[in-house]
Amino acid sequence: MRNIRLTIAYDGTDFHGWQLQPHAPTIQEALETRIARITGARATLYGSGRTDAGVHAAGQVANFKTGCPIPCTSLVKALNDALPVSIRVRKAEDVPANFHARYNAKAKTYRYRILQEATCPPFLARYVDHHPYALDARRMARAARLLEGEHDFTSFAGSDPARRVKELREDSNVRQVFRSRIRVRKELRMIIYEIRGSGFLHHMVRNIVGTLLEVGSGKLLPEDIQAVLEARNRGFAGATAPASGLWLVRVEY
Repeated sequence: MRNIRLTIAYDGTDFHGWQLQPHAPTIQEALETRIARITGARATLYGSGRTDAGVHAAGQVANFKTGCPIPCTSLVKALNDALPVSIRVRKAEDVPANFHARYNAKAKTYRYRILQEATCPPFLARYVDHHPYALDARRMARAARLLEGEHDFTSFAGSDPARRVKELREDSNVRQVFRSRIRVRKELRMIIYEIRGSGFLHHMVRNIVGTLLEVGSGKLLPEDIQAVLEARNRGFAGATAPASGLWLVRVEY
């Protein structure tokens, strides 16, 4: 049996997230259906993580096992010919049998884009969070840096019904954030938040962004981030930011 790793990009707007769901279109289902059609056998696709409904990816990683001898270059072409235009396989490669897209991941990078234009162009609406109200990006940047390091991110964790019971141990919400930064693209009227970490909880990035928006609008001080972390209570953080602005950019191994 071969173990094949895929690097995948997708527009998540019309899908109910990555993970298989009954009676709802998902990225995993779309890929597994085409893989079965091409290889002649069903295969389970293991993703590096479960992106939410409406979240996009430029560098999602997944792997599956197959006995089909099709060359990787031909597999990429066949999959892209069969998939909807909103999903594209960027690369396929043979990897060792023990490789697992989720369990071997060392770090992930997410990017969130906030458009500050008065009117959102229709060709951007699916891919940004349109926020035409005044924001202080410098305050947001100061707050963002306070999230770097190892913390308990319970205050930024959404309820996840799919989470396995064995994962619910006392320290299960502790994650390490290697980089948490805000940058401004003035020519695009856009504020971009980028976070790189060891792993992420359900809705964690979107809840962080929602809290940074409260800092930017003056509802919270940058230093309040520390109190939000220490509270370990979802009620202390901001609202969940829209899925449209979020991208899974890169997975590292």
